Amino acid sequence: MVDLLVGRGVLTAEQVEAARGKAEADGMALMDAILDARLIDESDLMMILAAEYGMECFDLTNFKIEPEVKAALPDELARRYKVVPVMKTESTLTVAISDPTDLETLDALRHILKTDVEGVIVPRKQLKDAIARHYGTVEESVDQFLQDITEAGVALQTLHDGADAAMGEGHAVDDDAPIIRLVSLIIFEAYRSRASDIHLEPLEKRFRARYRIDGLLREVESPPKYLQNNIISRLKIMARMDISEHRVPQDGRIQITAMGKALDLRVSCLPTTHGESIVMRILDKSSITLGIPELGFFADDQEVINNILAFPDGIFLVTGPTGSGKTTSLYAFLNTLNQPTRKIITAEDPVEYELSGINQCQVANEIGMTFANALRAMLRQAPNIIMVGEIRDLEAGEIAINAALTGHLVFSTLHTNDAPSAVTRLVDMKIKPFLVASAVRAIMAQRLVRRLCQKCSKPVPVTDAQAESLHLSPDYFKSMGLKTGEGCSECSKGYRGRMGIYEIFVLSEDIQRLVYEMVPSGVIRVQARANGMRTLREDGLRKAGAGLTTLEEVIRVTAADAQD
Repeated sequence: MVDLLVGRGVLTAEQVEAARGKAEADGMALMDAILDARLIDESDLMMILAAEYGMECFDLTNFKIEPEVKAALPDELARRYKVVPVMKTESTLTVAISDPTDLETLDALRHILKTDVEGVIVPRKQLKDAIARHYGTVEESVDQFLQDITEAGVALQTLHDGADAAMGEGHAVDDDAPIIRLVSLIIFEAYRSRASDIHLEPLEKRFRARYRIDGLLREVESPPKYLQNNIISRLKIMARMDISEHRVPQDGRIQITAMGKALDLRVSCLPTTHGESIVMRILDKSSITLGIPELGFFADDQEVINNILAFPDGIFLVTGPTGSGKTTSLYAFLNTLNQPTRKIITAEDPVEYELSGINQCQVANEIGMTFANALRAMLRQAPNIIMVGEIRDLEAGEIAINAALTGHLVFSTLHTNDAPSAVTRLVDMKIKPFLVASAVRAIMAQRLVRRLCQKCSKPVPVTDAQAESLHLSPDYFKSMGLKTGEGCSECSKGYRGRMGIYEIFVLSEDIQRLVYEMVPSGVIRVQARANGMRTLREDGLRKAGAGLTTLEEVIRVTAADAQD
């Protein structure tokens, strides 16, 4: 549209660039910026566009939509696509639009309504007023949605964040604005439901909201599709993202207070086919005070962990897939070791929680602050204990091992399915086997299983299908206190929270010899089990037998252990 106006001499290139700068600064459409600057009269613009695109101009000032015409276009579609139906024949629906270049809107309506859709051009303000007159304003729509939610028994609490204050004086935002209250409701309800993540996903016909609770996604009451852009814009402002950028992924952070607790939300924005998808990771600062007992270790495993933490040097690796609780475990270990007599430095990507008394470094690859460079610099700070977020390459691995061999206790993570595979992964990175054997003290693999709600759990016998899936005889479970959850007001379908199951692998002298000889990880695993290492599935069975989780959870989470 802008090229058309420049080509006809209506606008100059300089005027367009000035308007483009204002549009980017204010987060508005370029054509809106041109009209706001009064570079062209809107009625003249309508005439030019009508002639160019073969459409008619239309006047909605006192127009009243006939009931049968209004019924042809659902209210949600009118609000979502910002159109008003004006005429209906047997085969065609005519709608009023303000941007004739937006052919995607007409195509989408044709696809959804299964009929031919034509457009007529109307001024922006006329269209906005007509939508508000016939379908209600966005504020009224949000108020109705909030009313429906609160009538269903959901409490509403406005969150407090620094996004609006950061805008400075003269930019104050009314905390009672409907979109702000709606975003507050989404975040507050997620936290109250004990969710770890909020997923807001634009689909073709709806805007889906899901919470990840105890590791599993659960769909919740979703906002109307036509509020999608308003909600995303509000969240991008809170996360200090560029609201005018819709083409590339963005990351941000929101700091808020909910129910008297300080929360950090790590926000990721990803452009998708039907809009920008937002995922918010909820980081509860109160959870970083977890100690080792809260992680879910039995007494014998906790004793092994305490012995490992007492080592003066060496590497302790924690392995597992993304979302298996590795960072929480490492923070619990560092909290245990955090004493005034020790200097602890971490290199993380990103720094998820701030730990009092510990020096934490943020990795930034784009400026050369890699794990390897951070590690190299950390060693010049004379630390006692080092935590590296992840060993990703040969350089970082060699520096970590050299640190361990020169008197430092090093914690780090690897992405492997089990503990014994971690040593072969290091060797695969081209780290010399004798260095791995000498430096690595222990490796812990972990997964998270949902914890049974103790209020509504009840005893349950093992089923034949479960015993067969676990390759165990039903007699194996006779002395166990297996339970299941019935579900109650304090839990999610019988579960409340999560706990870890662990595979703790301490490198003994015979294991060190096998590592030096570069034998396959399967051989090392066999020897580790002969030395008493308990697998993830075996630890899970112990916890199911104690009534802490269910056999279904153990089977689901430890499917990779089925061959053991």
